[in-house]
Amino acid sequence: MTRLLQAFLIALALFVMFSADAIRAQSSEQPSGTINVEDDAQHDAAIAVRIRDILSELGGYADVTTTVNSGVVTLRGTTLDNATAARLNEIVGRVEGVVAIQNKVTESTDVAERLNPAFERFLVRLKQLLAYTPLLAVALLAFVVVVLVGFFIARRQQPWDRLAPNAFIADIYRQLVRIAAVVAGLVVALDILGAMALLSTILGAAGIIGLAIGFAVKDTVENFIASIMLSIRQPFQPNDAIEIGGDEGKVIRLTSRATIILNWDGNQVRIPNSTVFKSRILNYSRNRERRFLFDITAGYGTDLAMALQLARDTVAGLPFVLDTPAVNVWIVSLGGSDISIRVTGWIDQTETSILAAKSEAIRQTLLAYEAAGIEMPEPTYRVLTGTIDGGQITLRASDGEAPAEAVTEKPSETPVEKDRASARAPTPKAPSPTAQAAAPATEVPPADAPDSVLNVGTSAEEELERIVDSEREAMSEDDLLNREGAAQE
Repeated sequence: MTRLLQAFLIALALFVMFSADAIRAQSSEQPSGTINVEDDAQHDAAIAVRIRDILSELGGYADVTTTVNSGVVTLRGTTLDNATAARLNEIVGRVEGVVAIQNKVTESTDVAERLNPAFERFLVRLKQLLAYTPLLAVALLAFVVVVLVGFFIARRQQPWDRLAPNAFIADIYRQLVRIAAVVAGLVVALDILGAMALLSTILGAAGIIGLAIGFAVKDTVENFIASIMLSIRQPFQPNDAIEIGGDEGKVIRLTSRATIILNWDGNQVRIPNSTVFKSRILNYSRNRERRFLFDITAGYGTDLAMALQLARDTVAGLPFVLDTPAVNVWIVSLGGSDISIRVTGWIDQTETSILAAKSEAIRQTLLAYEAAGIEMPEPTYRVLTGTIDGGQITLRASDGEAPAEAVTEKPSETPVEKDRASARAPTPKAPSPTAQAAAPATEVPPADAPDSVLNVGTSAEEELERIVDSEREAMSEDDLLNREGAAQE
């Protein structure tokens, strides 16, 4: 670091030493034209007087001396900067009779000489500012008046609340009016001062800065724009049952940053609005009618027409199932030991719980099948056992079928012997009548009655709605959802 600083200081010193000569060499302009053969002292004196008169009228050449000999002008002295010294060649070269120019003027290093012009310029600008004070006061007054008028309009409730679908959009309208008022005030003030070019510079710089900030906070800007779009579209309302990207629950509120839902476990889930806007939204509450479905099985020996009609009549006869759309029943698939039947029905979910309705429909259908003697067989498996004798495998079916054809091959690995633990276990004996009499009587639960329908009300959903309402009341000001829109729908 020290060596680098030393090198920099040496380079700076060399630059200061040779900069003046370099600039003069680059801009040394000599007069052109023919040289007069006549040469006298009177002519040289006239040239010197003319050059001194010109330099005296120009500022910055008070320390420059001029000598002329045989038409060759020699300039000595100091100036405030090298550019001023370089202009001497152009000025002197235009004087008639000048044959050549020797510019030996250097840049002044005197502190007082360098600071005095700067101080004088400061005083001049200060006087100009004082002269502009009345005009500045008028421009400032115009700016304040325009801004106050804009802020007064922005603070009014109307027409922004009437134009906006919710308070969030209304606040955005008000903020835009405030920004427009500030820009209009600047335009009026700068126009009064005659500095409209400055406004273009300010707006250009603001645009570049805004672009840089936009790239830096891209996710935040995307989330904010998504909040605006969601608040305008209103894809859901408070207490709607929705699913967003696999998250299900009741809608609590929509804020400027996230959508908050209460899932079925009672936990709050915050989903960024940018994710909500780009995701598939499944709203279960927009339609009053909702369909439930379930599958039930029957054996291959079952009268399928009777089984389908029985399931349809059973579900359609439930008091909470709607007549329109009608109950639908069809065969879904054929299994290895049973036939799968699908049953669908519709309910009014504002009065009936979808889960309770599905559960009760399944229960009633099972009771109806049991009463009609329709069996729902369990899966059937066939276990093959065999013996190995000298590389010959003989398979036997466990249900007594003829043994399978013997296959002679060399086993690739040691076969796993049949588990004989169950065979060694003793067979439990039936209890004697005396033991049955001595044993305490077991209470048998009452059998399901097909005529009794369980309660399928919406008490659970109503409890969740009460939780949602309490959450909304706690932070009602930070909500972009419109209750009035939900009521109208």
